[in-house]
Amino acid sequence: MDQPQRPEPIFNAPWPALLVAAAVIVPHLLLQNASQDLIYSLALVPREFWEGRWTGVVTMMFVHGGWVHAVMNAAFGLAFGAPVSRVLGLNGRGGGIFCLFYLACGLVAGVGFAAIHPQGLSPVVGASGAIAGLMGAAARTMDSAPGHLGPVFGPRVISLGLGWLVVNLVLAVTGSLLTMGAGGVAWEAHLIGFAAGVLLIGPFARWAGPPAGVVDAP
Repeated sequence: MDQPQRPEPIFNAPWPALLVAAAVIVPHLLLQNASQDLIYSLALVPREFWEGRWTGVVTMMFVHGGWVHAVMNAAFGLAFGAPVSRVLGLNGRGGGIFCLFYLACGLVAGVGFAAIHPQGLSPVVGASGAIAGLMGAAARTMDSAPGHLGPVFGPRVISLGLGWLVVNLVLAVTGSLLTMGAGGVAWEAHLIGFAAGVLLIGPFARWAGPPAGVVDAP
C-alpha cells in the first residue's frame, strides 16, 4: 500500500535567514516610539565615525526609516539569506559564521560609505548594505551545484551585479520611498555591500568547512 506523500511546507526558510528577518523587524517594532535623539545615536554619521564614534556602523543595521524600508530588507534577507546559510551550514557553527558574515558585509558597506562621504553629517540607517552582501553571496551559489560556490566573475554574479548597479544608479538620480537619514538613499553602501558579499563568502565558506562550505572556485 502506497504511503501518502507528506505535503511540502509552505514556508521553510532556514533559521539563519529567519534570524536576519527578525533582526530587521523586531528592532523596528521596538523603536517605533523612540526619540529622534535615540535614532540619531544609533545611526551612522560619517563625520562622527571618523571622529571616533564607531558604534554607529554596527547599530545602523538595526534601525530602519519606515515600514516599507524594514519589510523590504526583511524580505530580501529571507530570499538571499537562504542559499547563503545552506552553504555555510545550518548547525550552530554554520549559523554563527553566517551571522558574522552578515555583520561583516554591513560593516564593510558602512565604512565604505563613510570613506566616500567623510564629512557627511546626515545620519544613515538600515541593513541594506548587509542585505546586499547576502545578495552578492547568493549570486555565487546560482553558478554552481547546491551547497557550492561558483566563481567570483560567474555569469549570475555579473548579471545580478549589473542589474543591481542600474537599480542603484536610478535611485541615486531619482531618490526612493525607502528613506535613509535625511531622505536620501545610501546607494553607494548597497554596491559596496554587494561586492563585499561576492568576495567574502569564499573565505567564510572555507572557515565553515566541509561539507557545507565546499568551495569550487576562488
